[in-house]
Amino acid sequence: MYLRIDPQVKSDVEAIYAEYGMSITDAINVFLYTSRKMGGLPFDLRPVPNAETLKAIRAAQESVAGSQYSEKEILADVMQTRYGEQTP
Repeated sequence: MYLRIDPQVKSDVEAIYAEYGMSITDAINVFLYTSRKMGGLPFDLRPVPNAETLKAIRAAQESVAGSQYSEKEILADVMQTRYGEQTP
């Protein structure tokens, strides 16, 4: 397998993996074996929420926690109001 790697990136990761006693080839093999074992990428690619989004999530959780309605009831109401959909 031949890979094209940005020379600066290669230099940077060589230094990182050298601290673990590994070469880039070793690291790529670990990545590939782990990918095969997990059936996909061995890390999460979902974006990390920013501070504003985290604040909104916490506010929503607190609102639901202090509500007399269950999460299922709130979701059903939102779906009906916003989309005209009935939830089971």
